[in-house]
Amino acid sequence: MFTEIFFLYCAVMITGTGILAITRRNPVHAVLMVLILFFHMAGLYLTLQAEFLAAVQIIVYAGAILVLYLFVLFLVNLREEMEVESLVDSAWIGRIISAGLAMILVSVIPAFVLGEKGSWPVERIRELTHTKALGQEMYTTFILPFEIAGLILLVAVIGGLVLAKKDNTTQTLEG
Repeated sequence: MFTEIFFLYCAVMITGTGILAITRRNPVHAVLMVLILFFHMAGLYLTLQAEFLAAVQIIVYAGAILVLYLFVLFLVNLREEMEVESLVDSAWIGRIISAGLAMILVSVIPAFVLGEKGSWPVERIRELTHTKALGQEMYTTFILPFEIAGLILLVAVIGGLVLAKKDNTTQTLEG
């Protein structure tokens, strides 16, 4: 009974802080909402008996990724960014698209059945540890998407470094 109540609490808090994170005008407040979301995601993983994922959620996401977000926020000149006009004319277009995507996601939930169609039935996962099952699946079946995600992250890091690099030629001409 406690597990179900805690699961429901975490689900409500994840949804609420996710909505608050994307609706806050102040980027620092949005990052704090994401931090609360990450901690509740770790709690959700604990209710699912996935302790490794909960630890990774806290260490990697709440620790490293959020610090990276804060560094980016402090490097970007927010005064100039706040004066930029909206990229879309109407927010209703985004709301309609979001509602359509939400309806699609809700419509596919009944089709999800754990352990029936996948290569990992529930009994097999229980006899192995969650970490071992996750590693075997990631590095055998899903190795190509895993490598593609790594390549995309590498391109993003290089792009961020290029954008963050100061132009030395203009500084030497002015000085």
